[in-house]
Amino acid sequence: MSVPKNILFIQTAFIGDAILASAVIESWAKHLPDSNIDLLVRKGNEALFFNNPNLREILIWNKKEGKYKNLFQLIKKVRSKQYDAVFNLQRFAATGIITAFSKAKIKAGFKENPFSFLYTHSINHDTSSGIHEIERNQKLISDYAGKTPSKPRLYPSEKDFESVKKYKLKNYITIAPTSVWFTKQFPAFKWIEFMNTVPADVPVYLLGGPDDFMACEQINQKYTGKNTINLAGKLHFLESAALMKDALMNYVNDSAPMHIASSVNAPVSAVYCSTVPQFGFGPLSDKSIVVETDKTLDCRPCGLHGKKACPKGDFECAESIELKWD
Repeated sequence: MSVPKNILFIQTAFIGDAILASAVIESWAKHLPDSNIDLLVRKGNEALFFNNPNLREILIWNKKEGKYKNLFQLIKKVRSKQYDAVFNLQRFAATGIITAFSKAKIKAGFKENPFSFLYTHSINHDTSSGIHEIERNQKLISDYAGKTPSKPRLYPSEKDFESVKKYKLKNYITIAPTSVWFTKQFPAFKWIEFMNTVPADVPVYLLGGPDDFMACEQINQKYTGKNTINLAGKLHFLESAALMKDALMNYVNDSAPMHIASSVNAPVSAVYCSTVPQFGFGPLSDKSIVVETDKTLDCRPCGLHGKKACPKGDFECAESIELKWD
């Protein structure tokens, strides 16, 4: 079996999925260090992979402006690279087209992709077995990089650590209170209840993207303590990772900040509302705590991904959770 040397991994989904994709990059580089590894991500996620020593090039697909025009330009670029192997970690049609028409000798991905019939290799993406997403992804490359997955990893620079040094003068925690999906998001009033149990001398840093600033600020304004700083939108991905790495604990939803914490092996407490870790997207840090309701609810989980509103209207899977400082 000839070993492919010029490799492309594809993951153009959201931030968390992109971070989990870093695990296959780590595995491949560990087993085949002489390979040339490229990665294709959606525009905006490329900053996650700055400083990654295992990557030769990051390809970017701009989905928001001229989506399909950019798609066909991207296909042309991928074909020109003459990859030995393309591994598609995503299950949507567009990335299936890129993979199928890549001209690579090996075209591998999940059978759930509608264009997988044009692949040379495909496997099932099984979310019912309880294995983690990094294990599912590892199966795509197991013939070359072994069956045991590496952990996802991001590479904050010295400059990233230096930029957050001023927040590390004493022991602190971080809270990333938001999520794209309503039913994945621990309610604001519950975060405030939790913050009121944190000792007054422990700084609390609220994390998120620019779009999360107002939600974090509303929590900050309603919190009765004074030892908080709203950093949402003020730190980029790798600065956030650098800050999370040395925290006493990082409190997150089932969302991207959980995977950022895992990528630097930072301690993490992940609150699961409508989803469950058995889907295979749980925290991977050495110190990982899953927080979920003690109640048995026949409606939970209500889907693999979050929803824009609670289907029953009571959001009991979240509001019945008691998160306390330990």
